[in-house]
Amino acid sequence: MDLAAMKEFARRYTAAWCSQNAASVASFFSEVGSLKINDGPSSVGREALTAVAQDFMTAFPDMVVQMDGLERLQGGYIYRWTLIGTNIGPNGSGNRVRISGYEEWTMDADGLIARSLGHFDEQEYQRQLQKHN
Repeated sequence: MDLAAMKEFARRYTAAWCSQNAASVASFFSEVGSLKINDGPSSVGREALTAVAQDFMTAFPDMVVQMDGLERLQGGYIYRWTLIGTNIGPNGSGNRVRISGYEEWTMDADGLIARSLGHFDEQEYQRQLQKHN
């Protein structure tokens, strides 16, 4: 896929994250695609990927994900994003969160994400989530 087509793919992926429809996020991955966030375990397959997206969507019902950029990388792409939302899901802190990060994508032959390695500052994310008394 050329870079213009990949940027359109990334725009649609971003819209899926903003949709509150977790299965739509998973549809951008191959059937056995995987997502690993920071040092966490890999979520493999669309059912597991739907669950990961749903966790964020539940925690942040007003979540907006912004696409900050897409770059070609040796063997894949870097998708840069910013998540903005209020942690008002079950047991939420009520805090507003704004965190930026990126995903390293390896694509499959069908133009879907085969593997995504997600990265963001976990310490800063946890700091923003903390309930302030």
